[in-house]
Amino acid sequence: MKKTICLLAILCTFQLVQAQLQTGEDVAVTNTDAGKVRGYIHNAVYTYKGIPYAEAKRFEAAKKPKPWTAIRSSLTYGPVAPLPTPTTTVQDESEFLFHHDWGYTNEDCLRANVWTPGINDGKKRPVLFWIHGGGFTAGSSQELPSYDGENLAKRGDVVVVSINHRLNVLGFLDLSAYGEKYKHSANNSILDIKMALEWVKANIANFGGDPDNVTIFGQSGGGAKVNTLMAMPSVKGLFHKAINESGSFRSTLKEKASTQEVAAEVLNVLNIPASNVDSLQKIPFQVLSDASAKAFKIVNDRKGKPADLLSGGFGPSVDGIDLPYQLFSKEAFELSKDVPLLIGTVKNEFAPSMFMNMSKATKEQVVGFIKSQQKDKTNAYIAAVQKAYPNDTKPTDLMDVDVIFRPGAIRQAKEKAALNAAPVYMYLFTWQSPVMDGKFKAVHCMEIPFAFFNIDKCVEMTGGTKEAYELSKKVSDAWINFARSGNPNHKGLPIWPKFDASKTATMHFDNKCEVLPQMDKELYDLLGL
Repeated sequence: MKKTICLLAILCTFQLVQAQLQTGEDVAVTNTDAGKVRGYIHNAVYTYKGIPYAEAKRFEAAKKPKPWTAIRSSLTYGPVAPLPTPTTTVQDESEFLFHHDWGYTNEDCLRANVWTPGINDGKKRPVLFWIHGGGFTAGSSQELPSYDGENLAKRGDVVVVSINHRLNVLGFLDLSAYGEKYKHSANNSILDIKMALEWVKANIANFGGDPDNVTIFGQSGGGAKVNTLMAMPSVKGLFHKAINESGSFRSTLKEKASTQEVAAEVLNVLNIPASNVDSLQKIPFQVLSDASAKAFKIVNDRKGKPADLLSGGFGPSVDGIDLPYQLFSKEAFELSKDVPLLIGTVKNEFAPSMFMNMSKATKEQVVGFIKSQQKDKTNAYIAAVQKAYPNDTKPTDLMDVDVIFRPGAIRQAKEKAALNAAPVYMYLFTWQSPVMDGKFKAVHCMEIPFAFFNIDKCVEMTGGTKEAYELSKKVSDAWINFARSGNPNHKGLPIWPKFDASKTATMHFDNKCEVLPQMDKELYDLLGL
């Protein structure tokens, strides 16, 4: 009898595993305009990885991929963009938290991943198009476990797409002064994303998605890319809603004179005459990357100030063709005025205590640190932080409030709301992770597993607690509803009003979610932000 029960249990377990994962030559096959692809089904979600959405020669604009005739196997992630500095060491605690998947690099990296609850079933599901972070120089669609789209697709009956695209010197070196084929080279990275959106427009119906209901969303550098797309005239109509997570950088884009100066200096560093510029397409990536770093330093020293958008160096620029406007200009806001926007940040982002070994600092030590930064504003600064967050109890809470990312988000929200066109919804993710005795708080990227409903894949970051799972339901449902209708409200949250400059309604995501006005206004006013 016991043997019979045991055999039945084994059989049931085997059948359950079989039901969870379906693979085979005829499983999850669908069409693209370049040929058929085959994925797999896991937990009732059809999954496709590494589909070519475009191809490109170095420094040239991307084109549609060459068609294929056989069914293309699409079971694993494709190559990621080469990085200026390959990862050879990591910091133990933070790597435990983030749990990176670095992937493998290849310049032929224009790949898309798709997760969908169904194919060829006549449904038109909202499409959530994820753009990875890493500034404009690093990152990939598989870099963090939180980026996996399976749980979000299943929970919301939506289609999730993520992509890899060219980065750093390969995506932004402005060779436009050296010939027509390099005309778009200053912004090839962003144009790759445009090509991916065009691929979605042409193909996503075959994956059960609605090409007329696409939401672009990204975090950090991905959020900055969202803003860049919103300022690009040629992508208008390829997406319909936008979510910016910790990506409203306030720096201005470089102008053509600066980007061409950097490119000329790259040639000088490599001793390549302008007449032989095409040789740049053949030299090893690392040689090219090192030369570009030297070129930036030379230009920076010459001008006496940084010539870059972000600390990494390369980024999008106003080229007069693909990006005619600064991101926070009236023209850019007007261009995307009809695109609903969900925008916000996390409370602590790159909190100083995490990086200065001060997570257990006393109040006296914290005040000493603040005094070294704020001088005679110290008392006013502390009072403003306490007013913004009256329930905080840790001494380090006084020094760990973000003053980098949120001011830009507030400014963008106010500018867009003032147009009285598409709605703006603002959030602040304040939930504190219990991992490592609470050391990491609401660190940069903390909201991503909640938005993707991926607590089970990110227990190292979230602790996998009951509270984390409950909050993830609320956050992911907000993202899903916003993608579906442009309104993030749902019954699991208090009423979330639209944001405007007078009421500044902001959803605080925590174990208790609540809508508050801008509580940190005095702090940012004090700092001139």
